[in-house]
Amino acid sequence: MVYFIPTPIGNLEDISLRALKTLSECQTLFCEDTRITKKLLALLEARHGLICNIERFISLHSHNEKQVLDAIDETIFEHTVAYMSDAGMPCVSDPGSYFVQYCQMHNINYEVLPGANAALLAYSASGFANPRFIFFGFLPHKGKERANALQEVISAKYPIILYESPHRIEKLIDELAVLIPHVRACFIKEATKKFEKKIVATCKQIQEQTKVINLKGEWAIVLDTSCKLDGEAISQQDILALDLPPKQKAKLLAKLSGKSVKECYEAL
Repeated sequence: MVYFIPTPIGNLEDISLRALKTLSECQTLFCEDTRITKKLLALLEARHGLICNIERFISLHSHNEKQVLDAIDETIFEHTVAYMSDAGMPCVSDPGSYFVQYCQMHNINYEVLPGANAALLAYSASGFANPRFIFFGFLPHKGKERANALQEVISAKYPIILYESPHRIEKLIDELAVLIPHVRACFIKEATKKFEKKIVATCKQIQEQTKVINLKGEWAIVLDTSCKLDGEAISQQDILALDLPPKQKAKLLAKLSGKSVKECYEAL
């Protein structure tokens, strides 16, 4: 049997009794980063009295998942095996999906334990009353892929959930403040941790508020794109100020001006 075990995204109290029991019975533990997992187990031993006798730790991450599993001796699954990513739910913006497929292809019994998840936490905290939403995870970092993803986000008919790192959060805030300034959003930094910060306001207001706070930390963001508010229109200068490729700027300018994309591109 293979168990997929979610781990706390910050607060160690969020580990479940069932997860602790499974870890105590586990003989082989696959993990995204063995160093992080061993530190977590040590903390769980100190805080919650976890007693585990794991015989083997195997590194399994997004770059080696298929290679490791395709070469594994299947007799390992005759005993209790588990997989843990660094934080949160395996397979949700974390490795693990191929491991699930591997179990399905080889008729290996597996079970996913419920647990901490930043996306659902953020959506509940937003208060946006829509039973449907779209989870985007992390946007592409730059270039055409990011521009296309942003266009898809701001055009969505349902609320959007995003993740963002401390290195790119300021850029994302600035982009949203220009593209959808009057859309309400919920920004949560370091969810469940000691210095958790929650901001619920329009994207433009969030841009102003975040100028005076420390942006370091992991962010979960909910955009209520299903309920766009009327407000000040986006200007040509707003679009020109965005860090986007010329072709993507041309598409936005064309929508704003009524000119052709080609004409706007040539002007740029």
